[in-house]
Amino acid sequence: MSTWLVVGLGNPGPTYSTTRHNVGFMVVDELARRARVSWSAPRGMRADVAETRMGSAGIGTPGVEADRIVLVKPRTFMNESGQSVGKLAAFHKVPVGQVIAVHDELDLDLGQLRLKLGGGDNGHNGLKSLRKHLGSGDFLRVRYGIGRPPGRQEPADYVLATIPSSLRSDFELETGRAADAVEALVSSGLEAAQNRYNS
Repeated sequence: MSTWLVVGLGNPGPTYSTTRHNVGFMVVDELARRARVSWSAPRGMRADVAETRMGSAGIGTPGVEADRIVLVKPRTFMNESGQSVGKLAAFHKVPVGQVIAVHDELDLDLGQLRLKLGGGDNGHNGLKSLRKHLGSGDFLRVRYGIGRPPGRQEPADYVLATIPSSLRSDFELETGRAADAVEALVSSGLEAAQNRYNS
């Protein structure tokens, strides 16, 4: 039985809750919903945290062999996400290879997921902060495709814009698939999960 830290990357507060940059939060919210657990804010951690177990029947199922899953939504802004993640990883004694970061990815179209271990930050400030505070970039990533901005729109404006209502159902579908991919990473390992979800 081991402990996993599943970190959704996003910005706190209602202003950002429906933006493309917050798909990481949406995925861990979906996992918390499946597990029927609620969020709390442990003192000094600067994050919302929900704890559950995951056995062979999926997330939220206890059992002797069940892994412990700590879901995390940092309460700092994206570029400081690593502060709370570093603290929580140390507190729960989670090795860097059992940290899963779920984040938006401009280089993939909506409907594409990529699971990987380690790699660069590709200009993503949340990943950069995680690398800094974990002391390594060798954590697992669930890269959730959001596509490139249209025309000459700045990437920063695009990721912080509200998801248009015409795309809401597509994002809901993809959020569910990304949550499935997180469960697969924990239950089956990276290679099996990649074979299933890397599109």
